[in-house]
Amino acid sequence: MKVRTKQHNSRNCIICGIDNPSGVKARFYSMEDNSCIALLQFDEIHQSYPSRTHGGLVTAILDETIGRAIWTTSPEIWGVTIKITVEFHKACPYGVPLKCVGKITKETKLTFEGMAELFDEQGNLLDRAYATYFKLPLSQAAGDASIHDDEVNVMVPDDVTEIN
Repeated sequence: MKVRTKQHNSRNCIICGIDNPSGVKARFYSMEDNSCIALLQFDEIHQSYPSRTHGGLVTAILDETIGRAIWTTSPEIWGVTIKITVEFHKACPYGVPLKCVGKITKETKLTFEGMAELFDEQGNLLDRAYATYFKLPLSQAAGDASIHDDEVNVMVPDDVTEIN
């Protein structure tokens, strides 16, 4: 499937932050079918049991991918998670490439809903989530924090043009 656009990263997010030494540094892409795909690899520091990624970080990548799926059609919309339900199908390994695919399933004036699935290199389903988000401007989502565009809007170019 063709990549329509590469999405930006932030500086310190645990999932996409390029400057976070403990972060996952996931890369996100808006696809031609309006899905969002994240390419990532968890590290040993993200483990729960040996050889397994912590379920909280698995939930975080699923959440982030759904939240970014809205940007495939409405890049100005930011969301705050209201509810998320996660199904853990198989242990998620670290140290191997993974792919997360998110899609929007419903949108209203104030909210949006979506689902995401996390896959290993062989295409095996590891985990799935369904979530609902409240639409908020970034300034409100961040609370009292002073947001600077260069903190949440960092473009890290690459040459990815298609993702299977």
